[in-house]
Amino acid sequence: MVRHALLTVGVVVVGGVLLGLAFRGPGDATAIWTSAAVAVVVQLAAFSLGRVVGAGNLTARIGIGALLRFLAIVTYALVVILLVKLPATAALVSLAAFFFLSTVLEPLLIK
Repeated sequence: MVRHALLTVGVVVVGGVLLGLAFRGPGDATAIWTSAAVAVVVQLAAFSLGRVVGAGNLTARIGIGALLRFLAIVTYALVVILLVKLPATAALVSLAAFFFLSTVLEPLLIK
């Protein structure tokens, strides 16, 4: 679990720096780093929940993680657009990118 957390944080930090080069508008940096924090929390929750729910079933493990990430993106989109008023493009692209990058590395950690 610690290895997964460190890998996720590392990928998110590198991705955040790179996305910061692409998104330079007002509020974009705040949106990217807010998305980074959300991505780390959701990824760790998805990995932990997947270990419990799908202990003997890899398909269930992957499915519960995908469902949790999908719900996180939908909820985050509504919160970002309606309540917090962060730049929606930077926030949602960065969250999706963080999820994608860390999810691609996840199979390396599943045993």
